[in-house]
Amino acid sequence: MPEPTAASAHVIDLHSHSTASDGEFPAAEVAARAAAGGLAVWALCDHDSIAALPAGAEAAAAHGLRFVPGIELSVHLERREVHLLGHFVDPASKALRGFEDLLAEKRRVRMGEIIQKLAGLGIPLRPEQVERFSGGKTLGRPHVARALVEGGHAATVREAFDRYLGEGRPAYVGRYRLPAEEAIRMVHAAGGTATIAHPGVNRLERGELARLAEAGLDGIEIYHCDHNPSVRGKYLRCAAELGLVPTAGSDYHGPTITPDRTFGSVTMSAAELEALESRRP
Repeated sequence: MPEPTAASAHVIDLHSHSTASDGEFPAAEVAARAAAGGLAVWALCDHDSIAALPAGAEAAAAHGLRFVPGIELSVHLERREVHLLGHFVDPASKALRGFEDLLAEKRRVRMGEIIQKLAGLGIPLRPEQVERFSGGKTLGRPHVARALVEGGHAATVREAFDRYLGEGRPAYVGRYRLPAEEAIRMVHAAGGTATIAHPGVNRLERGELARLAEAGLDGIEIYHCDHNPSVRGKYLRCAAELGLVPTAGSDYHGPTITPDRTFGSVTMSAAELEALESRRP
């Protein structure tokens, strides 16, 4: 599929983040940037949080965007972490709000453990130095990474992960493990559809996707900034074989955090969006 330019009409992007999780900008600013990038349909999918969805919906309406309320869940398939996108979810879902509160507390405990490990490496960080980068209650490693950059302990967010925060690095702390099948059920219970995010990044194979399809998976995020044409082709074949809907997402976080992921860089067809929406419970 050819890449759209920023001026392209009818661009559909179902994956972006705000300061409610690890994005650079509040939901209103993300909406403005989505509109400037030529989007017609925009989804906000903060990590483990639906807190910014009301603000996102209001801002989308102001910019003439169709808004798709979403969430991105960190889930586990066997022993490894993958990401699951929920689209068309109910922002008032009690199940998602309860899960968000549970995860927020677990993330706060994890953050304290990461700060302790960094202190053991001679890097003093206070919780407030990390929390200032979060616009909500969802704290994650990207917030620590930005604090490390601000403190001169790393040149970039990527370097902070490579040196300290990535899996196997000295300040890494594992997170709460939500089974992928349970996450799919939770998204469906909230009225949404479940899509596996950027499978090429996680190197998911057909057998793993087939297992998720059996558990009720609805789509695969194929048109992603980190997927080259051969990767897209591989997953398009998987989607066709497994009866899953191909989706598109820039995975926009903001230029400081992910400078290579921009609005207008990927899209999907209106027919694919309709097919995904038709799978809502």
